[in-house]
Amino acid sequence: MVAVIQRVYRAHLYEITPEMTRALIGEIERGLVVLVGFEKEDQDMKRLAKAFLQKIPVLRVFEDAQGRMNLSLLDRGYGLMVVPNFTLAGSVQKGRRPSFDGALAPEPARILFEHLCEELKRSWNTDAPLVCGRFGAHMHIDLINDGPVTLIWRYPSR
Repeated sequence: MVAVIQRVYRAHLYEITPEMTRALIGEIERGLVVLVGFEKEDQDMKRLAKAFLQKIPVLRVFEDAQGRMNLSLLDRGYGLMVVPNFTLAGSVQKGRRPSFDGALAPEPARILFEHLCEELKRSWNTDAPLVCGRFGAHMHIDLINDGPVTLIWRYPSR
């Protein structure tokens, strides 16, 4: 699993309809937008979901009173937006066209993403918004990156 984690001031997620209109899926004010891509090795959905749940909500990327990144999403009561992103499993090491040979096939990736979102929703015991994108949909994300603070997390680390 590859995740790009962005600390945001605000984010809106839209699905682009066949008529090319933007349908709002959800929005968060302060919080994290996490783009998630799955690779061929990512087969154990319970293990991946558990790792995600143990890392993302408690990742200390928000400032405390001293201005240090010492507080988490849950500490602050901020929102979380999780968006599937197939292209994160791509490679641009050779040539000019991205290769997606290492990406997990669409159907198992959809199952993994939906399981991840179900587990998040089940364990999300805060009033902060939780937004999950739609696998396979054409989406737009309007966001204001805060900091900017952007991190890349690979699980398991390779």
